[in-house]
Amino acid sequence: MLRQRVITALVLAPFVLLCILWVPHPVTAAVLALLVAAGAWEWSAFPGFTHGSARWAYVAFIAACVALLGYLGVYSVQADLLLHASLLWWVVALLWIAFAPGNVNRTTATIAGVFALVPVWIALVRLHGQSGWGPQLMLFLLLLVVAADVGAYFAGRAFGKHKLAPKVSPGKTWEGVGGGLLGAAAMAALGVWWFNMAAVPFMALCIVVAIASVVGDLTESMFKRHAGLKDSGNLLPGHGGVLDRVDSVTAAAPVFVIGLEGLGLLR
Repeated sequence: MLRQRVITALVLAPFVLLCILWVPHPVTAAVLALLVAAGAWEWSAFPGFTHGSARWAYVAFIAACVALLGYLGVYSVQADLLLHASLLWWVVALLWIAFAPGNVNRTTATIAGVFALVPVWIALVRLHGQSGWGPQLMLFLLLLVVAADVGAYFAGRAFGKHKLAPKVSPGKTWEGVGGGLLGAAAMAALGVWWFNMAAVPFMALCIVVAIASVVGDLTESMFKRHAGLKDSGNLLPGHGGVLDRVDSVTAAAPVFVIGLEGLGLLR
C-alpha cells in the first residue's frame, strides 16, 4: 500500500507543480473547481444518494455555488462570509467527532459537504491569486499538510498505542498526531526561511493548520463510516478517491488563509 501511494504521488507531483507554479491563475482556479466537483461526486455518497440523478444534482449544486462565487469574486462579501463561516463549521465538526460521531443523517451529511467543499475553493484561489508569493504559499500549504500526514503515519506505526477517535478512525493515534505536529513544525521552520516570516506567529499558525488538517481527515472518515465506505473512491491507486487525498486540505486551507490575513501577510 505504501509503495503504491508513493508511486501515485510521484506521478501526480509534476502535474500539481505545473498547475500551482506555471499555469495562469484562471487555469489553476478552473482545475481547483474540477477537483471540487470530483469531491462533490464522492461526497454525494455520504448522504446515501444512490441514484445517479441525485448524485449529479448534488455535484451541480456545488458547482453552481463555486461558479457564483467565481462570478462575484473570491474577495466578495459573500465569499468572505462563507470562508469565515467555515471556521465555525470545523469547530462544530471537531465537537461532532468528539461527542456524537454516530449522529449522522442524510440532511447533515448533505449540508456538511457544502461547508467542506466550497470554502476550500475560495481559500485556495485567494491564496494562489496573491501577487508575488501566492503560488509558492499554496505549494507550501500542501507541503505542510503532507509533512503532517507523513509524520503522523510513521509515528503512528512506530509508537501508536492510544487511539485518537476509535469510533471514527480506529487506526489513528495520539502518538501519530504528535508525529504529525513535529513534521508540521519542521516544515513551518522551513517556511520561516522560505518566506522570511516572523518565526513565532508563522510557526504557531502552521501548527494550528496542522491540527485543522487532522479535523478535516477525521470528518471525512466520520461520514465514510456512516456510509459504510472504506474509501471515498478509487480514482487514485493507493490513496482512494479525491477526498481521501484532499480531506485534510479542506480544513487546513481556510485556516491558513484567514490566519495569514489576520497576521497581515495577505491583503
